[in-house]
Amino acid sequence: MEPRIKIADTAIWFKHVDSIELQTRLRTMRAEEGIHLEADGVIGRWVRMKTGKDGRPTDAIRPDGSMKEIWSEWYRTRRGEVISLREVRMSDDYLRNIASLFPEWDSKEDDEAFRDL
Repeated sequence: MEPRIKIADTAIWFKHVDSIELQTRLRTMRAEEGIHLEADGVIGRWVRMKTGKDGRPTDAIRPDGSMKEIWSEWYRTRRGEVISLREVRMSDDYLRNIASLFPEWDSKEDDEAFRDL
């Protein structure tokens, strides 16, 4: 079953995500780390909120970039609706994560050889 969330705030609080797997993924993020989510068919970037002044982590993500406008509009016009929510992998995220598996690709020689491509 696809994870779901109720549009209930300007941020998404982890405890309101009905998927344990997605909650766990969100909780492992560092403050200000980004994630791409598909919310009701719209893919956008979200950012883990900063740690509070009291030192406790804020267990929520906030919309970033153009997703801010979309989520604000939904919050204003669709508050209370339950929508689908799932993580998506963008090619940039995939390449950044897989690059660490192949350290031999990260060399000055490769940078020099392929810099103009």
